Amino acid sequence: MRIAVVDIGTNSTRLLLADVAADGSITELARRSEVTRLGVGVDSSGVLSEEAMDRVFATLDDYSAMIEELGGADKRRAVLTSATRDAANGGEFTRQVAERYQLDARAIAGEQEAQLSFLGATSGRDPDDGSQIVVVDIGGGSTELIIGHGRTVGFHVSTQLGVVRQSERHIAHDPPTTAEIAELNAEIDEVLAAGVPQAEREHVTTIIAVAGTATSMAAIDLELEPYDPEAVHGHRVSLQRCREIAERMASMPETERRKVAGLHPDRAPTILAGTQILVRVIEAFGLDAIEVSEHDILYGVALDAAFNS
Repeated sequence: MRIAVVDIGTNSTRLLLADVAADGSITELARRSEVTRLGVGVDSSGVLSEEAMDRVFATLDDYSAMIEELGGADKRRAVLTSATRDAANGGEFTRQVAERYQLDARAIAGEQEAQLSFLGATSGRDPDDGSQIVVVDIGGGSTELIIGHGRTVGFHVSTQLGVVRQSERHIAHDPPTTAEIAELNAEIDEVLAAGVPQAEREHVTTIIAVAGTATSMAAIDLELEPYDPEAVHGHRVSLQRCREIAERMASMPETERRKVAGLHPDRAPTILAGTQILVRVIEAFGLDAIEVSEHDILYGVALDAAFNS
């Protein structure tokens, strides 16, 4: 079955067009990502701006044309996450997405976002693997942490940590001051301590990190130019290396971050907060590395659409 999935997040709008086989294997036909910054200002204003929504619509125009050029899809699903569910006009925006682009568009709760991220991240792993893993999905407005084994979720939480949200709250200078980084990390630690009980953390042996911050971390570590998803998928980055990259991002102005090998320039404004969140997550679980995965919520939604109504 051919499935088209659009993930409309707080910071980026992404497309996956793929064939999903009866055994659950996924063959990608097209995958795209554009930084559309839908959630800019939502944390303070409570609404999606016209300019931000127009950026998403322009990207969806391109994605719709691409889907048709590649022969269409049997099912077309769109998921809208943190910025849309937080905004007072999120429901109307979801309706417009559905009507304009013939998408089954759903503003999903954080809990469902977590479940779909776990499904996607574990789709290529041995379902009989009994080791405890945590899937970490750092988005623009929220971060999902999902603990489980095989295909079974045991614990999940959707936190109010996001690269756009925390950048707007804490980073006022370029580059940021030491005090701003300290305030940012204090909030991250507070949210993680409240959101993930120690009893849930202590049995986790592996961190699988998905989405833009994690894939950027891997690409920076590998100094990839151009970006290579096959090199990124499965790449391990040590905690020490993550700390080094986070410190490097915090030490330079945005103009310099835009030139960093492996980092897409459009992610330069928010990668600073993202790397700080990722480092604190690794430390919170007491582990020494992450495994980066290209299989994220896009894969989870594709599988859910293929096998469920």
